[in-house]
Amino acid sequence: MMKKIVCLAAASALMAMGSAFAQDTADKDRDVRKDNRDIRQDKKDLRRDRKDVREDKAALRKDQRELRREVKEGDKAGAAAERREVARDKADLRRDEKDVRRDRKDVRKDRRERNQDKKG
Repeated sequence: MMKKIVCLAAASALMAMGSAFAQDTADKDRDVRKDNRDIRQDKKDLRRDRKDVREDKAALRKDQRELRREVKEGDKAGAAAERREVARDKADLRRDEKDVRRDRKDVRKDRRERNQDKKG
């Protein structure tokens, strides 16, 4: 009788350990999938921000050409307006470049977390 009880207890313990291991693995896989989703979203943000930077640089070049033309023609009021536009474009470009750096940092962080979850 005692032998049957010990065997039953051992079998129960093995089943509990097996299910705990299976849950741990499932949680780990879930973390990896979440990290992969985060990486994809960050890369999407990065592409969008790089596009914004390209557009800002094009707008800045255009406004600088217009400023040179206004100065050459001697239009002080027009030149002042173009200087304000150039300043706004530069500020916008700085903000977008900062977003690009932040998104790159997020991608690196998410990759590190994913790799730790895979090892873990």
